[in-house]
Amino acid sequence: MTQTLSDQLTPELAERTRVLLRGFGAEIPAPGDLTVRTPITGGQLLTIRADTEEQAHAAITRAATAFDAWRTVPAPGRAAVVRRLAELLTAHKTELGELVTLEAGKIGAEAVGEVQEMIDICEFAIGLSRQLYGRTMPSERPGHRLMETWHPLGVVGVISAFNFPVAVWAWNTALALVCGDTVVWKPSETTPLTALACHTLLRRAAVDVGVDPEVHQLIQGDSRIGAQLVDDERVALVSATGSVRMGRIVAPRVAQRFGRCLLELGGNNAAIVTPSADLELAARAIVFAAAGTAGQRCTTLRRLIVHADVAGPLTALIERAYRQLRVGNPLDDGVLVGPLIDQAAHDNMRIALERALADEGELVCGGERVEVFGDNGHYVRPALVRMPAQTAVVREETFAPILYVLTYHELEHAIALHNAVPQGLSSSIFTTDQREAERFLAADGSDCGIANVNIGTSGAEIGGAFGGEKQTGGGRESGSDSWKAYMRRATNTVNYSAELPLAQGIKFG
Repeated sequence: MTQTLSDQLTPELAERTRVLLRGFGAEIPAPGDLTVRTPITGGQLLTIRADTEEQAHAAITRAATAFDAWRTVPAPGRAAVVRRLAELLTAHKTELGELVTLEAGKIGAEAVGEVQEMIDICEFAIGLSRQLYGRTMPSERPGHRLMETWHPLGVVGVISAFNFPVAVWAWNTALALVCGDTVVWKPSETTPLTALACHTLLRRAAVDVGVDPEVHQLIQGDSRIGAQLVDDERVALVSATGSVRMGRIVAPRVAQRFGRCLLELGGNNAAIVTPSADLELAARAIVFAAAGTAGQRCTTLRRLIVHADVAGPLTALIERAYRQLRVGNPLDDGVLVGPLIDQAAHDNMRIALERALADEGELVCGGERVEVFGDNGHYVRPALVRMPAQTAVVREETFAPILYVLTYHELEHAIALHNAVPQGLSSSIFTTDQREAERFLAADGSDCGIANVNIGTSGAEIGGAFGGEKQTGGGRESGSDSWKAYMRRATNTVNYSAELPLAQGIKFG
């Protein structure tokens, strides 16, 4: 019966995908060697042609050529295309969210929320276009002015992952465009259709406001196509989101040619819960952070470090919530946990749970496969596992909904446990004690790029810089002064006197 449902649904989803693409104004891709599957049933949506290395090279050439003129457009003028993109995203918000669900498996609320995040970063970038400030510094020489200016950097290569197939691209692209850069985007080969939709909308926005659409290029394919961006000297900045393994490959290759790298890699995020915490509030935040997007966020909560005095009550609250979570087709109302992206993700989760139990962990609940469409699609119940210690498997990032629970007695020990992993993206503490909160945020507290108090590890706002330390890569995207990664700085000295005094009081001749 379930097999029949899957067989019936997949063609419907494939046809709906074509309808959505036409609605964005995109041409239906010609059949090719890249198979696009929906994680909802595991069935095929479309096949498309991957770009050749020659086609990728040509796309970079077009972006490099367009940059010569684009960098001379005043920044508020460059913002016009981003403003129009925001308008188009708003008009197509529901449809683009649906396409994200079809291709990445996110539930509807999260998918539409991702599109809203795109709109938000566009609005941020529009305002930023009038705030690309430099500084004026006092010169030690009379009749001189010392200042710094910021200029467009060049071609920006964006390599994005499947779990945020459109938002991360928007973080980079909206800022890069107002900074005067052109963009070449290589999306995950798992989610090429959402990329095609966004590319179509952006080029339409460019045409609508009289901008050369060649400022944005899209290349599709596997890591061989991504290598074009990594190795081409015309690509001034490579912004890559993915695994630590990918980052170890990308970073040295870009550095070898003296290019710039912006890396957003793994996250093994933790939350500390102290005895003073509001446990009801903490439980709600923890469940969303750990189970949302089926555990496939870089900011997913994976480790829970709880004071021994409240570990029992808190674990019971989380267990109760986990047992009530509805796992199923993300297109259905009321579903809170959709599918894992593919078989490999499911296998990795199963192996991690086996290792945790071999390390004397106790499976409190979850971890089992849920048959939504029989053997089609990879649906699982989020797993809650008590661990006696932070073993090797706990220190690793498994991109699936597994939450490991550890206990502590002293806050210093909790912070040490928190920091004792290779990754450093997002972190939280739940407490009503200001001293504990401030201790967690101090220089010797959380070592992550994001440190929160009384909220979960996921759900970052675009106004703040997003990124992390250690094996997370050190990159920063989105808000604050992240724009500086997309520009080059020049220090300028202007002599408006009739003399030529030298710095440091040097007398020459």
